[in-house]
Amino acid sequence: MSDNPALIPQHIAVVMDGNGRWAKKRLLPRVAGHKAGVDSTRSLVESCANYGVKALTIFAFSSENWNRPEKEVKGIMSLFVTTLASEVEKLHKKNVCVVFIGDRSRFSESLQYAIETAEQLTCNNTGLILNIAANYGGRWDVVQACKKVIEKNRSGELSIEEVTEDVLSNEICLNGLPEPDLFIRTGGERRISNFLIWQLAYTELYFTDVLWPDFDKKTLSHALDWYQTRQRRFGKTSEQVVNNANTAG
Repeated sequence: MSDNPALIPQHIAVVMDGNGRWAKKRLLPRVAGHKAGVDSTRSLVESCANYGVKALTIFAFSSENWNRPEKEVKGIMSLFVTTLASEVEKLHKKNVCVVFIGDRSRFSESLQYAIETAEQLTCNNTGLILNIAANYGGRWDVVQACKKVIEKNRSGELSIEEVTEDVLSNEICLNGLPEPDLFIRTGGERRISNFLIWQLAYTELYFTDVLWPDFDKKTLSHALDWYQTRQRRFGKTSEQVVNNANTAG
């Protein structure tokens, strides 16, 4: 893998899939897989910071995950609280800025407090921006952005004619950050599962069969190697991309 900063993704998005299957293979309860996955997440954050990645967005809990067995959901919610309590000081010391995206109103008061505490403690940090998508869905994201635009129209702040992609993008979660360059999904599934559906329009999609608790620095390196082979055209031809690169050089 090249260590050229220009070839390192500015923003990586990750669906951390396979915790339950990892646990099942070991005859363990599914929550044990989620606990094991915390170590992989910690390693991922550390590696991204070391590589100079600007932002990392992880899909911790989707709006559809509430449909899972009640025992598993309760276990995940409890794990959220304990993990935040144990990890946020470490993240703060490493200059990581923690941001949560999603509808947090459904969470318990203790979890909402833990989220707010983590964000307030790390909000002035200037290192890696760690976005944690919790009770998040891509369609929810677009709908909540549309509601904000409609409200601005009703108040006279914005006319219908002024509504553009940029206007809507300003209301979408993660606005102000570069859109993800690289999407990684573990666990063998080949779909984005309602994750960042607006933001992933031109993202390179990388899928691996590795289950999340087994995801390590080597697996991340393989994903980055693959990313660096991609020619990102954004609607242009290969010739245009090459010519632009030569002109810039």
